[in-house]
Amino acid sequence: MDGAGQPFPGGGGDSGLTRYAAQTLWREITYLAYHLHWGLDQLLDLEHGDRIVLLEEVGSLNKRFWQGIDGD
Repeated sequence: MDGAGQPFPGGGGDSGLTRYAAQTLWREITYLAYHLHWGLDQLLDLEHGDRIVLLEEVGSLNKRFWQGIDGD
């Protein structure tokens, strides 16, 4: 499964604060809701940095899972 460890591109650039596109936020929320079985309110209450850490960790778990299945 290509990209399992990095499900979504990081935003930002060098300017510090940025505004996330609504579509990107919804993809991240959906991904975490599917894998963690958390409610929408819990996920929307996460700080951006915490959400990114969870995305990376869940992606890492998925990558390891698929490597085990594929025998890599």
